[in-house]
Amino acid sequence: MNPIHVLLVDDHMVVRVGLRALIEGEPDMTVVGEAANGLQAIAAAQQFAPDVVVMDISMPEMDGLEATRRIRAECPGCHVLILTVHAQERYLFPVLKAGGAGYVLKSTVDTELLDAIRTVAGGGVFLYASATRMLLEDYLNQLHVSANQDLYDTLSEREREVLKMIALGHTAKEIAERLILSPKTVETYRTRIMEKLNLHSRADLVRYALARGLLTEYT
Repeated sequence: MNPIHVLLVDDHMVVRVGLRALIEGEPDMTVVGEAANGLQAIAAAQQFAPDVVVMDISMPEMDGLEATRRIRAECPGCHVLILTVHAQERYLFPVLKAGGAGYVLKSTVDTELLDAIRTVAGGGVFLYASATRMLLEDYLNQLHVSANQDLYDTLSEREREVLKMIALGHTAKEIAERLILSPKTVETYRTRIMEKLNLHSRADLVRYALARGLLTEYT
């Protein structure tokens, strides 16, 4: 069985030396090249056609995300595994959108990197536990937003106007004066809007309006 060919990309030589020692201690892996920035990574990927690129995010010349996008476009057989110190959600999603097949924290290299390389080399995706949870939470949130967006289509134009003004903090009396309605009619609209959108309080209305991008000042 042929070993997994790995390309190491990190702007710190000491990191690359450590990674090479770790990887080449495995009988089923070999390091075929190294690069110190994104531009070098693209050239090395084209030259060596590695199975897995272990890629840092923060580098000079070109960062790891842009290099990942370029490598995936130009060398589709290369699987990119991001290696980073960042565990926040705002770093995870751009990695996946760029085409990264995995995400390993530098703090867990000694316990997770080798398994991650084998996973992505086989066509899989490798994520640490909390990253998997973040993805699930984001997916469920997107489902909720999508469902609410569909419900928004059930509102009439007048109901949409009232929703926006309520969320902006206007009272029923103020809304009635602006729309030439009675306060009682505005309350009827409010009740109907909440029923249609499955909302239960004014705070829910405000959160919904924020999610929909409705809170620009009414003119």
